Amino acid sequence: MVLRGRPYIISIDRGIKLREIKKLWRSRNSMEARKVQITGGATYTVSLPKPWAKEMKLKPGEMVFFEHLGDALVLRAGREGRQEPRTKVLQVARGERRGHVLRKLIGAYVTGHQFIDLRFPATQAAMSRKVAREFTRMVIGAEVVEETGTRVLIQDLANPMELSPDKCLRRMYMTVRSMAEDSVKALGAGDTRQALDVLPRDQDVDRLYWMVAKQYHLAVTDPSYMVAYDLREKLHHFSAAAKLLERIGDHSEKIATAVLQRGGQKLERSFLESVEKAVHLALEILERAFAALMSDDLDLANEALDARETLDKQVEKLSQSVSGTKMPHVLPLATVVDSISRIGGYASDIAEVAINDVISQEE
Repeated sequence: MVLRGRPYIISIDRGIKLREIKKLWRSRNSMEARKVQITGGATYTVSLPKPWAKEMKLKPGEMVFFEHLGDALVLRAGREGRQEPRTKVLQVARGERRGHVLRKLIGAYVTGHQFIDLRFPATQAAMSRKVAREFTRMVIGAEVVEETGTRVLIQDLANPMELSPDKCLRRMYMTVRSMAEDSVKALGAGDTRQALDVLPRDQDVDRLYWMVAKQYHLAVTDPSYMVAYDLREKLHHFSAAAKLLERIGDHSEKIATAVLQRGGQKLERSFLESVEKAVHLALEILERAFAALMSDDLDLANEALDARETLDKQVEKLSQSVSGTKMPHVLPLATVVDSISRIGGYASDIAEVAINDVISQEE
């Protein structure tokens, strides 16, 4: 059923527990329970709530449309049961900064609008068009479909159902892990080319993160997405983990940037070995934490958290080495040490998300 323009799911699974219903619909204050009855000896019927029918302006004889989603049905009112595409109109103000426009575009994308209508005064036309095209390269599926002197229409062509949240998360994990490994290799060899190869991958991670953020928003605002993903509460934890993976990507990028700031100078062998050991420990935590999240393994998540103490000791040794070193370009090295520590910290946070996920499933 459509409630305030959004679909309302009816589940007729006899095994569903009341607390599970309350959990799924805790944000909906107008939930109603209806008994299933049999008419004519064979037809199952459920009456529609009168307030909802009036709100939708339904009349006797009009058609409503059902969509099967697992153990649930979505009942829609309206022409052919289809919802109108969501459009967000964004107005660029005179003198508005480029970064502000870009943030609004990303916000409209993440909140699930199929069309973004960017309007601007003639004086802001060049900047607005440039930002619009930059935005389409930054996210998955966005394309400019119409353009005038004072307007750019962007359409989101990506189907969020085709790239599932767990697939996005796995791609993010593989990408940020390779970024961290390649950044440290570049640091040890003073290889600026390899460092430069790391930088564009951070944008790939951002694209996947925004897709997961969009999927989460759609699932919260439109329950049919939650059922279709068959993730329910897990999607919340996936969204939290995606943000942490995005931050790990940022710090892997910082390590690569430090290589460029050092001008390709190689590290002393002893210091490089300490850095490699610290990164290995941080990535071990990440590997265990991510595996725990994807497999609902509480013991593995605890192993990841317990390993944090060993990493912290190694990072402390690195920090002391940097503070007392006579090596050139000390500031980039301090950034490297800090980023390794933060990678381990965010990985530990993913382990905590995994624990929360497992515990929530036991309720």
